Order: sequence, then structure tokens, then C-alpha cells
Amino acid sequence: MSTTADLRHTLEFEKPIAQLEVQIRELEGQQTARQIDYSKELRQLRVQHTELLRKTYEQLTAWETVQVARHPMRPLFRDYVELICREFREIHGDRRFGDDSAVVCGLTRIGGQKLVLIGHHKGRDTKEKIACNFGLAHPEGYRKALRAMKLAEKFGLPVVTLIDTPGAYPGIGAEERGQAESIAVNLLEMSRLKTPIVSVVIGEGGSGGALGIGVADRVAMMQNAWYSVISPEACSAILFKDNSGASQLADSLKLTAPHLLRLGVIDAIVPEPLGGAHRDKHQAAHALEQYIAKTLRDLKRVKPENLLDRRYEKFRHLGEYTEPSSKRSARVG
Repeated sequence: MSTTADLRHTLEFEKPIAQLEVQIRELEGQQTARQIDYSKELRQLRVQHTELLRKTYEQLTAWETVQVARHPMRPLFRDYVELICREFREIHGDRRFGDDSAVVCGLTRIGGQKLVLIGHHKGRDTKEKIACNFGLAHPEGYRKALRAMKLAEKFGLPVVTLIDTPGAYPGIGAEERGQAESIAVNLLEMSRLKTPIVSVVIGEGGSGGALGIGVADRVAMMQNAWYSVISPEACSAILFKDNSGASQLADSLKLTAPHLLRLGVIDAIVPEPLGGAHRDKHQAAHALEQYIAKTLRDLKRVKPENLLDRRYEKFRHLGEYTEPSSKRSARVG
């Protein structure tokens, strides 16, 4: 249940839930102060709270899912490192220009398995957000990630990437240093990396910024994450010249985990605690750890040459669709 400090982060659609939480806390306080037994009333309120929470999150719109993925208290990359990693040893720099704090790489253990972990980190407070550029990576971030992947390949370690970015940084400096080229090279090199790769979208999966570390044998999403070629706001700005259509376009973009699973873009959905990962980061981390450990065990049984063939076929078949008005199938790409 959210704490009092979390009330300032209450999303619009969560306000009825927050009101119940306030009632529960007030009644708990009165029970302690007055030494009166309110157990029956508290039990009824908690049941109402759980049911309302379940009903609300079962009926989230695509736009509400985007809001949950951006929740200020949602676990970030370094939170998961702290909760599920053992002996995390960070790798710095791309050996060309510098070290991008928006992309974090390191050698670690998850579920008893040695691996290379790579992910976007947005930062928690203002100072850290600025240092991490709000999770918008520069070319040196993607080159650092590729350096870590090549190291993993050399020593026969699997690669796990945790995606959480609105997109790659679009500034002039990034473009001058080869932003598009660095992402394109990563797409090419990840497609032929001779070691298992697992990618999980833990929050936001925006455009090429996400794809730069998202070519994998298994691609999954946390239950309340989003993954799309463009954010709803950016799409609305292009079509309507403002953000007025963001809510409507979020649904049209089919960016939620259930949509993308049905379309075959992702392979699995990692469940979150009732009410989202921001309500119980330990439970969310446990589910993520279980998924990573199980998936790596499955992939390790596949021969490297077969792994590459399957990876190629997986991405080659993306884009198949059936026209509603026609019986014929078409393939794009």
C-alpha cells in the first residue's frame, strides 16, 4: 500500500484508490491512539481497496499504462541491480569519446548465472536525472553497450538488457558523433552475437533508443511497460501539432504488452505486483529475476549456430499481417 509520502505521485485514475488508503491510515491511527478495536472496519476497507486496485489495473487504457510506466516511484535499472544482482562490476566508457551515464553495463550474477547486464538508467532525483540525461542515451552509450556485448561473447557469457528509455538523445552533439550509426551498428552486431541475449522492457521502450539494445533471442515486457516506434505525445505533435491526441493515439499505437504479445513483437510478459511495480519493487524484482533465470537456462541448451538461425528467423518474420478485407497474407520487409 502506498505511503503518505507517495500521495504526491498519485496518478489521476488512482485517486479513488488513494482516498481509500487515506481512510485506512486514519482508522489505523485512531485505533492506536484511542485503543479502540476497528479490526472489522479495517478488514472491510482493505478488501475494498484490493478489489478496487484489481479492477482499476485490469481495465487500464493504453494511455494509463504509459503513465504507470513513467511513475516516479517505479523501479529503475539500478534498483533492479541492487535487488537481483550479485557482485555487479560496472564497465565504463566506449574507448572513443566518453562514458554515458544513461547506459549502464556490468558483469554480474543473476539467479546464480554469470552474465553481462546492460540497461538504461533514468535517474531518481533531479541531480541524478540530469547526470543520466533522463535515460536518453548518446552514441557513446550504445558503443559502450556493444563493447560489453563483445566482452560477453568473448568469454561465453549471456547478455541481458533492461530497456527503459523515452528514446535516444536527439541533440546536435549526439548526431555529430553518429547517433543513428551507433544504433544501426548495434542492431547488426546483436543480430549475429554468438551468445544468448535476453531483453526486457522494464518501463519505457521508445523507438531506436530502445532497439539499440533490444535485438535479442527473447524479448519480454514488464506488465505495465510500453514499447513503440514513437511516444504518444510525439505522435500527437506530428499529427495535431500539440499533445491533445496523446491519449487517443496511445491505443492506436498498440504499445502495451498484451497488444505486442498478440502481434508477436514480444515473447513474454513479466507480471507485476497488483497496482504496478511502484507499489512493491521487491515482488517486481523477484518476478524479473525468475524470468531471466528461466529464460537463460532454456537458451543455454541451444547450440550457438542454431541460436543465430533462430534469432534471424524471429526478426525476419516480424511484420507479417493479414488484411481484414482480404484472405491473402502479406509480408512487410
